[in-house]
Amino acid sequence: MRYFIERAFVVGQDDMPAIGRKSRSIIEEQMPAITWVHSHVTVDDDGKVRTFCIYEAPSEDAVREHSRLLGYHDLVSVREIAGDVTPEDFPLTVETV
Repeated sequence: MRYFIERAFVVGQDDMPAIGRKSRSIIEEQMPAITWVHSHVTVDDDGKVRTFCIYEAPSEDAVREHSRLLGYHDLVSVREIAGDVTPEDFPLTVETV
């Protein structure tokens, strides 16, 4: 299953490389059933980092456990991804047969 995860970190951008390494280490050493697919990173007005991540994991509980082990953030939300769409999925003209 794939999950969309929003995290609000209590640290700034300069601390994120170490946190990213810790996240990867947890996955590789303790939770190999999880795959960190990619993340989008934003910085709030107060300088704190917020991430929006895609993970593949066997369950939401596994995602939450990884988050607990990682620390340094509040887990804002975890949502299972139901599907993906792109603009190409919605053509402006529809061919009829």
